[in-house]
Amino acid sequence: MKILTLESTCDETAAAIVEASDTGNSEIGVLASVVASQTELHVEFKGVVPEIAARAHVERILPVIQRVVEESGIELKDLDAIAVANTPGLSGSLLVGLMAAKSLCLGLDKPLLAVNHLQAHIYACQLESQESIYPCVGMIVSGGHSHLYRFRDALDAEYLGGTIDDAAGEAFDKVATMLGLPYPGGPEVSRVAQSGDETAWSFPRSFIHEDRLDFSFSGLKTAVRYAIAGPGKTDFASVTLDDQQVADLAASFQAAVVDCLVTKALQAVRQTGLKQLCVGGGVAANRRFRGQLTEACKEANVLLHIAPSQFCTDNAVMGAIAVERYRAGLFESLDLDIHPGLVRVPHQR
Repeated sequence: MKILTLESTCDETAAAIVEASDTGNSEIGVLASVVASQTELHVEFKGVVPEIAARAHVERILPVIQRVVEESGIELKDLDAIAVANTPGLSGSLLVGLMAAKSLCLGLDKPLLAVNHLQAHIYACQLESQESIYPCVGMIVSGGHSHLYRFRDALDAEYLGGTIDDAAGEAFDKVATMLGLPYPGGPEVSRVAQSGDETAWSFPRSFIHEDRLDFSFSGLKTAVRYAIAGPGKTDFASVTLDDQQVADLAASFQAAVVDCLVTKALQAVRQTGLKQLCVGGGVAANRRFRGQLTEACKEANVLLHIAPSQFCTDNAVMGAIAVERYRAGLFESLDLDIHPGLVRVPHQR
């Protein structure tokens, strides 16, 4: 089978064409993949503006589809299905991708497949594994999500816990702004942290000694704000930090986030009794996180799968999870709708 997958959940307009056999767990091939980033459109706002994101998707979705078809070497008529992420995400952004997918299905007389963005982030781990990654504990860490699930298979997951306020990636972006670093903040904080002392500041690690599988990063952000402005003060706008101070704060902040993520991931593995941990999402590309989690899983005798770095941030290749829905005969009617906030129950059987 050959499937065109579309991704427009947030601020990346992406398309890919993947190929696999109709049955079995054979290797999935990627015939072409295209991602059109919107970073330059959101830099001045230091975050994603939903209306700008949706308008950019409208402008880019057709050129991205045309380019991915050209690079794949096949024609639209050769496709067996069209897949699109319809949950979760920004409403306007999701609608653009869904309308494009429905139009293609109607014009080409091809079946429609729904992709859950969170399930897809975990499925990205499957793309480089020779064996099935399921069942597993799935951890999605990104700008919008910090959640843990028990995955029974690719399409069936149970919510275990997650952030009660900010996602880890969101916290990275906001702390980067406090430190005067450019957007997107995650990579910038990680970069400057390499020359910093992560023990320079003792920042809070919420819930790290509790059994609950939840995260909270709002208190950590506030602690960074106090560290910049001074004890009991929050007005940091007029404070000037030298390069070493910025590096130390970034390193200490990053260490706190990573400690929380690693601790809760291993707690989830112990509580579920599962032996595989799969991690996806933009923050999964953070080298400090990948290194510490790898060591922790090795010590705990847990089989770790982390999505390849190029598939951590939003892309359409991870939409290859649509292959599983195709094999299961889980096709959608053209009245399929978007579900922007679906987080606790990510399965769509």
